[in-house]
This record gives sequence, structure tokens and C-alpha cells, in this order.
Amino acid sequence: MFDKYQFRVAERFMNYVQTDTQSDPHSHTHPTSAKQKDLSVQLARELLTEGLTDAHTDEYGYVYATIPSNTQKQVPVICFCAHVDTAPDCSGTHVKPILHKKYNGDDILLPDDFTQVISPKAFPYLKAHIGSDIITASGLTLLGADDKAGVAIIMDLVHFLQTHPEIKHGTIKVLFTPDEEVGQGTDKADLLKLGAQFGYTLDGGEAGTLEDETFSADGVTVVINGVIAHPGQGKNNLVNAMKIAGKILAALPEDLSPETTEKREGFIHPMHLEGGAEKVTIQFLIRDFTTANLHHHEAILHKVVAAVLADYPKATFEFEVKEQYRNMKEVLDLYPQVVNNAVIAYERTGLTVVNEPIRGGTDGSRFSFMGLPCPNLFTGMQAIHSKKEWIGVRDMQLAVQVLVNLVQVWEEKADV
Repeated sequence: MFDKYQFRVAERFMNYVQTDTQSDPHSHTHPTSAKQKDLSVQLARELLTEGLTDAHTDEYGYVYATIPSNTQKQVPVICFCAHVDTAPDCSGTHVKPILHKKYNGDDILLPDDFTQVISPKAFPYLKAHIGSDIITASGLTLLGADDKAGVAIIMDLVHFLQTHPEIKHGTIKVLFTPDEEVGQGTDKADLLKLGAQFGYTLDGGEAGTLEDETFSADGVTVVINGVIAHPGQGKNNLVNAMKIAGKILAALPEDLSPETTEKREGFIHPMHLEGGAEKVTIQFLIRDFTTANLHHHEAILHKVVAAVLADYPKATFEFEVKEQYRNMKEVLDLYPQVVNNAVIAYERTGLTVVNEPIRGGTDGSRFSFMGLPCPNLFTGMQAIHSKKEWIGVRDMQLAVQVLVNLVQVWEEKADV
């Protein structure tokens, strides 16, 4: 059914990445950057043009739309979701996407900065795209495949279904979210309005990957309260909070860090420090696939902090733990049909399923615990959050095919 279909996913993608949608981790607004709404408004307008009459964006930058059912069966309502924002790690301003037709397997020197080289040695997955088209940025910015590839794939699905009414499917919801990159992608989502029973995020990597397991995550804030005094009269008076913080960081277990762990191993990660001699705040990320292990890691961190502070009786510390998200598998195991149907769709597309846990989280992690079980599907994105980010056009086209097959699987398995 795809033999004569003219995929538009690459053209859509190259258009979307030129809109700067970088989110801001230091903002307290929703969305965290107003410019995210620029793409949200464009997407809502395009969805209306495709015939989705309820398409709209709200004050927070979310986009909602519905593809009505065209079957008599009672099919569960499913949602496809992607996020419009790009990461704060690397500039997303004035992205210049470049289409490399029929990639030949050589190193790619990005034209605006020849020191930025995308090499098959560094990225072996490039070899799978020899002879196919790939898209990069120009060397000065990230590309934005994370997650505008997911956005473009969903948009091409909408176009396919609207132009192929013979494809039977239930009600399908489209959701585009802001602020995923700063951990706020679900904060203002209205799941009651969305009205879906199950969902899929389009926010994964290599073709064939299907992710139904994430880290469980907590954040820990440690505040070190020193004693300030004029350094000229500092003897036996001054207690420097920065020096205490340094000793805490130096005392962290090396075998429990992102630099030394992989696969299913968790970690303690200091990710932000600010303050001065009187007071220092350190933000930690605590991660593990087993939720109970978070408490173990937090106990280790607390023990380290307390041991260091024991040498500074005039200083005090505060230790606050906040839940961030939980392993989606705890929910998805209760609804095996969500992943099983995706596996069937992958296989119909000719893909071998690669099921691996995500050493991170997605909007789907939070959505799953909010009542929308939501595994993560591939888009093809590679080297995300960097100037060397790239994506294969073939992978995006395969993802569109997976979604078309997936909506048919749900319809086929539904009761009359």
C-alpha cells in the first residue's frame, strides 16, 4: 500500500527544524519559552488543513487533534505523541537542514564548521544508510530530530490516513507537547480532553527499537549551610560551604556514576551546583530501573554528605528528595496488548524488534502513571542534542509505515 505513496515526512521535517523551539530549564512559565508556540500554531493549522476539524493549540503550547474512527468496531482510542521542543544543550537557532542524497559512506564534514565531522567510525549506524538519504544540520546548531522527527512522522501518518480512507482504524488522537526536554512535557497536558486509552510516543532511535522500560527517577537537592565570616578573621570562624561541597563530590562512589555504569545499572549524578562560601546547593539525579534501588542510592548519598559534614560541626545540611518519574514498565506490564500490537506492526513492516530499556525517561514515563500507558517507538534520530545530530530519511518513512500498520492491528483485534 506504500508503493505509490509519496512520503512527505522528510520535507515536513526539514521545514519544522527551522523553527527554533528550544525550551528553557530556568523558566517558570508554561511553556518555558514562548517560541515553542510558533511551531504549535503551525502544526494546528496544518492539521486543520488535513481535515482534522478539532485541531487546536492551547495557552500552554499543546496541540490536540482527532482522526475519527472509520470502522464499526469498538476500537480503543489510541494516541500518538511527540514533543515540539529541542534541548537546551545546543543552539536550535537558525538551523539549516541539509539533505545528503544517496549517502556514500564517507565522513561528512558539516559546511559551516569543518571541525564538526559525522563519521561512520563514530556512528556505525551510518553504514546502514549507505545509498539512502540522510539529513544533518550545518555544523553550528543541533538538527532537532529529537523530536521533530516524531512530529513529522505523526503528521505524515495523518496525511496518509486522510488520503487512504480504505485503511480501517479506530479513533486516533494526536498530541504534541512542549517542554519535554526540561522534564515538564506532561505538566499541563489535559488527558481528560485528550480522551485516549493508550498511547505511543515517537521519540526513539534506530529503526526497530521499541522501548517499554525507562529509568525510575528521583531528584535530590543538598543544601550546605556554612558559616560566613570576613576572611581576615576567618580562623576558627569561617566554614566555607564550597569546600564542603567539593569534598562531597570527591567522596561520591565512582562505581555509581554515569561515567562508569551501563545497561541496567543505576547511578548518582551531580548535575548542577550553585552558591558561594556561605551556602551551596547541589542538584543530584538518582536513576535506576528498579524503583526500590532509588532509596538505596539516596541512602548512600545521604551517608556521604553526613560523613563529610561530621568534620564541620558548625555547618549544617538539608537533604530533600523529589520524585521525578517511574519506570513505565510497571504500568505497561498490566496492559500487554499495547506493546504486543506494536510488535506485530513492526513485523508487518519487515523490522526485527529490538527491545531495550531506555537509560533515561520520556513523556511516556509520566503519561503511563497518569493513566495513559505509553511505550516509545523509533524515529531514527541519532547523536541527539549535538551539532552532529543526523537522521535517515528511510527510518522516518519506516516509522510512518509502522504507525499505519499499528492502527490496523488495533482495529483488527477489536470486538465488533
